Amino acid sequence: MLSAVLVGCGAMSKGWLDALTGHPLLRGRVAVIGLVDIDLSAAERRRADYALNDAGTGSDLDAMLTKTRPDLVFDIALPSTRRDLVLTALRHGCHVLTEKPMAASMDEARDILAAAKAAGRVHAVVQNRRFIPGVRRIRRLIDTGALGDLTALHADFFIGAHFGGFREQMQDVLLLDMAIHTLDAARFMANADPLAVYCVESNPAGSWYAHGAAADAIFEMSDGVRFTYRGSWVAEGAPTSWESAWRIVGTRGTLLWDGHERFDAHVVNGESGFQRPLAALEVLPPPDDAHIHGHASVIADFLDAIAAGRAPETGGDDNIKSLAMVFGAIESARLRARVPVDIQETR
Repeated sequence: MLSAVLVGCGAMSKGWLDALTGHPLLRGRVAVIGLVDIDLSAAERRRADYALNDAGTGSDLDAMLTKTRPDLVFDIALPSTRRDLVLTALRHGCHVLTEKPMAASMDEARDILAAAKAAGRVHAVVQNRRFIPGVRRIRRLIDTGALGDLTALHADFFIGAHFGGFREQMQDVLLLDMAIHTLDAARFMANADPLAVYCVESNPAGSWYAHGAAADAIFEMSDGVRFTYRGSWVAEGAPTSWESAWRIVGTRGTLLWDGHERFDAHVVNGESGFQRPLAALEVLPPPDDAHIHGHASVIADFLDAIAAGRAPETGGDDNIKSLAMVFGAIESARLRARVPVDIQETR
C-alpha cells in the first residue's frame, strides 16, 4: 500500500476520495495520510466525511510533506496554484497525479515535465473522461478499421451549467476548464496529434460567466484528420451529454454517439446508387473492464505505471498535447487567426 497526501479539499476532491475509499480497483492500494487546503476547515471536513481518522490536516503542503513523507501527492487545487504545488511535491520525491488542466500555461506545463524528469518521478493528469465506456468503445471501433480511414470527428457540447464560485470569474472558462475533456477524447479516439487550430470564442448574451462561455474550433490533426468542436456553457433548453454528442466519419462509414448509451454506426454496403446502400455496424463493448471506471481507472493506471516502471496513459508528457490544443484555441481566438498547435514537450 502506498501513502498519499491530497491537496485541495474542495468539491472536486469528493470524486477522488469516493474512488480511493470505495472502488474495488483501488481497494487496499492507497492510504491517505494527509489532507491539505488553504482553508484548514475544508481539510478537516473531508477527513470527517471519509472517516480518515489517521490523516493529518494542514494548510501548508511543504510542511505536510516534510512531516508525513508520502509516496504520492494527489493535486486537486486551483490551476493557478498547480505549478508550485507540483514542483513542491516532486522536490519531496513524490509521484504526482494532478487535476486537469495540468498547468495554467504551456510554459508552466513544461516546467512541471522538466521537474518530473529530473526527479525521476511519475507525473500524470486525471483525464477521467477518457476512462468511460463510450470513449473506449469508439477507439476500439476506429482501430478495427471498420469505418475505413478516419477523416473527421465532430463534437457538440451544449449545457447550461450554473456552478457559482471561481469558474464564473475565469477567463476562457469553457476552453480552459471543460473543453480539454472533449479535446483529449478526440485526440485519443483518433490516435492523432494536433497540428493547427482556428477558433472563435464568445460570451453570449445572458451569460452568467465573466468571459468565454462559448467557443467554436476547427483542429487540423495528423493523418489528414479534422476535428471540430462546438461548445457552450450557457446553452439551456436542449442539453447534450457532458461527454458531448459525436459524429465520427471514415472513408467507409459514420458513427454517431449521443454521449450516453446510444450508438448508431453504418458503413457502405454496395457499389451502386446515388447514395450507396448502408449496413448497420455493431459497436462492441470495451475489451478491458478495468479501463471504464472514470476516476478509479485513471488512478489505478497511475498506480500500475509506478509499479511497472512504465508511463501512465495520461502521463504529463502525453497530456501536454491536449493542453496545447486548449491554449492553441485560446490564442487563435485572441488573434482571430489560424495558429499552429505547439506540442513540444520541453523547452
